[in-house]
Amino acid sequence: MMLEFAIRRISLLLFMLFTLSLFTFSLGYLFPGDALTNFSGVDTSGFSQTAQLRETYRMDEGYIVQYLSFLGRILQGDWGLSFASGNSVFSHVQTLAPATFELAIYALMVSVIVGVPAGILAALSYGKWLDKFISGTTLIGYSLPIFWLALVLIMVFCLQWGLFPMSGRISLLYEIPSTTNFLLLDIMIAGFPYGGQAFTDALHHLTLPTFVLATYPTTVLVRFTRDSMLNVLEKNYIKTARAKGLSRRQLIIHHALRNALLPVIKQIGLQFSALITLAMVTEVIFSWPGIGRWLIDSIYQRDFPAIQGGLLAISMFIIFATILTELLYTLLDPISRNQAHGKL
Repeated sequence: MMLEFAIRRISLLLFMLFTLSLFTFSLGYLFPGDALTNFSGVDTSGFSQTAQLRETYRMDEGYIVQYLSFLGRILQGDWGLSFASGNSVFSHVQTLAPATFELAIYALMVSVIVGVPAGILAALSYGKWLDKFISGTTLIGYSLPIFWLALVLIMVFCLQWGLFPMSGRISLLYEIPSTTNFLLLDIMIAGFPYGGQAFTDALHHLTLPTFVLATYPTTVLVRFTRDSMLNVLEKNYIKTARAKGLSRRQLIIHHALRNALLPVIKQIGLQFSALITLAMVTEVIFSWPGIGRWLIDSIYQRDFPAIQGGLLAISMFIIFATILTELLYTLLDPISRNQAHGKL
């Protein structure tokens, strides 16, 4: 059954990737200007080898042949050249994506560490002052726009108190070799140079963007964990276990938590997809050199090949994260497998 479910999800993944590639290909014709220029990133108005370029991109053939050629170039890493930099779009994605992933991963870690325990505490103290405090704080955090929160934190902690830097991933004083483009990992690989000060400085730069980006998924996880926990505590097997004389601690640890956290696992994966999109706003405000900020800058600069590549990369990340979350949740929860096959 699991193999059949995995095949269905992989088929859905392939269909979504096909739709995404078709949309990305059509952007070359939907953007203003010459389609060949939009695909290649080369200004063909004064290019002496335009005929050779048209042959390479199959521009004189039908749309189906052009689309198949486009897919081949995407798989080979030929995503065209950026108008702004003149460099390969794919190289930009390779360099900038780790910065976005780094920010999103740490924000997700903060969300899980804070949100899941807070949701459990709220459920266990249902109707009491702690539940009301956590729920009220969560509602406020959920209602705050992240761009407004980011600006307020910059004004208070950066401009007035000077506790945190306003932008960037690390101070210009430190030179860290780009091995993986994950800054903290690169500092570890380099052996914590500068007496570990570079690592501390990188964490210092990471604090405010991580806190801002983690605000929304944390509130979602708190509410979702609380509701899931309350739902499990009302199940008949919990009431039966309580009637048998099990203590509250035994009920929670051995019965309630395990079943309540299964739906939360799926929600964590979905929040990672949301973090990738929310990171675009955070990166712009904190001048974080990630793929989101690069994509926003490309839109302002009308850098069409970069826009195509950025949208393709971000969409692929979100699709893969969503499908992997579904597979992981189904693997851990046998009930969901039965529901997926209509056997409940």
